Amino acid sequence: MTTQQQIIAAAETYSAKNYHPLPVVISRGEGVWLWDTDGKKYLDCLSAYSAVNQGHRHPRIIQALINQANRLTLTSRAFYNDQMGSFLQQLCGLADMEMALLMNTGVEAVETAVKAVRKWGYDSKGVERNRAEIIVFNENFHGRTLTAVSMSSEPAYTEGFGPLTPGFRLVEYGDIDAVAAAISKDTVAVFLEPIQGEAGIKIPPYGFLADLRRLCDRHGILMVLDEIQTGLGRTGKMFCYQHERDAKPDVLLLGKALGGGVYPVSAVLAAKSVLGVFQPGTHGSTFGGNPLAAAVGKAALAVIQEEHLVDRSAELGAYLLRQLQDLPQIDVAEIRGQGLFAGIELKSSAGPARPYCEELMRRGILCKETHQQVIRLAPPLIIERKEIDHLLLQLNDVLTARFARAGNA
Repeated sequence: MTTQQQIIAAAETYSAKNYHPLPVVISRGEGVWLWDTDGKKYLDCLSAYSAVNQGHRHPRIIQALINQANRLTLTSRAFYNDQMGSFLQQLCGLADMEMALLMNTGVEAVETAVKAVRKWGYDSKGVERNRAEIIVFNENFHGRTLTAVSMSSEPAYTEGFGPLTPGFRLVEYGDIDAVAAAISKDTVAVFLEPIQGEAGIKIPPYGFLADLRRLCDRHGILMVLDEIQTGLGRTGKMFCYQHERDAKPDVLLLGKALGGGVYPVSAVLAAKSVLGVFQPGTHGSTFGGNPLAAAVGKAALAVIQEEHLVDRSAELGAYLLRQLQDLPQIDVAEIRGQGLFAGIELKSSAGPARPYCEELMRRGILCKETHQQVIRLAPPLIIERKEIDHLLLQLNDVLTARFARAGNA
């Protein structure tokens, strides 16, 4: 048994089976590249689900981590620390929001936002207690906690976990008329991803977000955007909603790349009228806003801004999408994307996407299937054109009828 096989066997023996990883054991990363325990080199085209937008082990972010770890890592929120306030100021300035609340993982930001908009509905909108409703969308993905999966339309996410958290109303993604029809006197918010990543890079019709903004204003409800995957440059704008005019949300959720790929950091940003519903004792987290996270977050934001990664995502993402359209189309149903966030949906006749991802892995390209039929591509934003060309060359070879017959026989 090889070293990789031994490591995989140990993980399979002692870990709960809540993931289905590709059979590769990564031991080192730098920039856009990863190496396995045998020394084989791979181009990372997943970026830890957009948590590594700045690339693996960016030296500026690593140095910030080391410097802060040598000074202070955790105080809890029982005391102030010398990093959190300046990080919040930087983050609110970037997002043009009045206030932020820091948590750890992305799903904690989701939970925080659900609590905030419900309490806002009761305290500010006058909704009858315990009747608040939030409109969510089919095929959404907001995380794996019980409340997050209660927002989902996917049976695999909810089966066996009931009773689920009530108060969510599902409608079709991208359908503004369906949203309008679902609004009631108890509606406090509409909660969505501007692009549905886990659903296979599903992009709503252009103008949907701006229409949604106007609809929310008309009915006096909050618009909440989960930009945990799409935010911080992934789609060619700092925030995905900026692709449309007049689509700014009331509540913005960030995470993943906010921690620079080295530490979990998430945030809920909103006006004081929304986040002001929280008072001491109503919400909290021992690690939320800790000095290590704040120091890393400041460096992560600085890298995105000062290295112009948003512009790189826009330019190289447009190039990637143009070139993807020229790939062999015999097994391709649709190609979708924005910035460096793309999905190749395969026809059902081609079989599932998993064998394609496994073949790409053997060729030194790491990506992951989603929703069975979609190959998801989301490389670090520091990727170069020559590395995109390398990816395209391998995709060209894999997306052929010859591979499809051999790989799915």
